Amino acid sequence: MFRSLAAAVLLCLPLPALAATPADPVAAVVEQLILPGFDRLQTSTAALDTAAQADCASESPALRAAYHDAFDAWVLVSHLRFGPTEADHRAFSLAFWPDTRGFTAKTLTGLLAAQDPAINDPDSFAELSIAGRGFYGMEYLLYDDAFRDPPEYACALIRATAHDMALTTGAIAEDWRDGYAQGMLEPGTDNSPYRDRDEVVQELYKAFTTGLQFTSDTRLGRPLGTFDRPRPKRAEAWRSGRSLRNVELSLKALREHGVLLAGDHPALVEALNEGFDAADEAASRIKDPAFGDLENASAWLRADLLRQSIDLIREQQSANLGAALGVAAGFNALDGD
Repeated sequence: MFRSLAAAVLLCLPLPALAATPADPVAAVVEQLILPGFDRLQTSTAALDTAAQADCASESPALRAAYHDAFDAWVLVSHLRFGPTEADHRAFSLAFWPDTRGFTAKTLTGLLAAQDPAINDPDSFAELSIAGRGFYGMEYLLYDDAFRDPPEYACALIRATAHDMALTTGAIAEDWRDGYAQGMLEPGTDNSPYRDRDEVVQELYKAFTTGLQFTSDTRLGRPLGTFDRPRPKRAEAWRSGRSLRNVELSLKALREHGVLLAGDHPALVEALNEGFDAADEAASRIKDPAFGDLENASAWLRADLLRQSIDLIREQQSANLGAALGVAAGFNALDGD
């Protein structure tokens, strides 16, 4: 049911650019992707906050719908891990995953057991472990029966989490609007963290390549494990049935990002679209939206084909794009993990 509804919503989202874009790729990415994306994230988390205050029951249809809308908005900008998202560990407070040591469950279990009053004050809540906050903490509270007692406290925790997310995304969007975007458009000025335009292009290109790497190696690689030992419970957001959807949304955002960066290189735009079309086709063949069927050989191979199609974009198209832009991917936060 969720898969079909999600697919319908996905089709309604703004389509990525399919043709060559204006010659300035920096302005295109900032003005057409980044600023609207973080505004959408702020708006959707504010709506989630409103829904939680109105009805904090974990099975509330309105609350769950608002959660998915906000999560969609996050995934569409989740590869933009620089600047305002990284200040004060904001991105981690929204998305503490992968959680290789089970800290999210441990944090929430501790809060529920102690009925910690810190959740009653936004400033105190913001000092709690980031592992128990954000989209993944909320997922446990909404979709795992083990995190619903005591009911009154669980309800208050849902509300506190939603409000914290709204505050965090509001701060991110505000920072982008109040200076960081201008700093990318005007490098070398006193208020810009970038010395020149090449550094800005490098930042945007690195976000593109790192996004591809994370989707392939982590969103797909973790649940795939090996053919002999798949690990479906390591999939992202499997409790809420979002694992495949997050891959699809990340591909959508990365396609738009890559096409905007390609600017006035029509051959690159065409090649990028062909690569992402192949990945989308591979994704459409996956049957379980939570990757829960990976122990089946055919299901594993279908998911691995999706991973391979993303890796092909990484190896060929991103390299061609980097050459056209005159940059290399460079070091990123995933290197050495």
